[in-house]
Amino acid sequence: MPRGPRLLIDNACYHIYTRGNHKQSVFNKDEDYEIYRLRLRKYKVRYGFLLYGYCLMPNHPHMIGEIENSKDLSCFMHDLNRSYTAFFNKKYKKVGYLWQGRFQTKIITKDQYLIDCINYIELNPVRAGLVKSPMDYPYSSYRERVFGEDNGLLMLDKLAL
Repeated sequence: MPRGPRLLIDNACYHIYTRGNHKQSVFNKDEDYEIYRLRLRKYKVRYGFLLYGYCLMPNHPHMIGEIENSKDLSCFMHDLNRSYTAFFNKKYKKVGYLWQGRFQTKIITKDQYLIDCINYIELNPVRAGLVKSPMDYPYSSYRERVFGEDNGLLMLDKLAL
């Protein structure tokens, strides 16, 4: 049965996530997380994606943000996932799919729910038992968002609730 079309709205906020194929790890070493963030930085600028929060779990990344032109969301994610897959497969001498199916999106209203979603994804490492506090997890937006540690990824000044 064919999948239905993705609901996309211009100037909307999205919770975006994708999972490693067969729930496999997609980030094995610190370098992997850093390369993903470098690529995220590159493609968010190219496509005008405003990133408000993220969390890179070992087998799946989460992002929350908005994009002016909804048609660019698929291109943004395609380029990000394709670029990272090429790096990952070359580094680990693998071939084939890294991601399980297409990325998932949920539209988020720009109100308290948006902040709640960012908090939710930043707490994933705590719920998974990886750390005791979200400030101890280096691969999320928590420290930049809460303590102002600028890594050049977030666009909090563009966030108007």
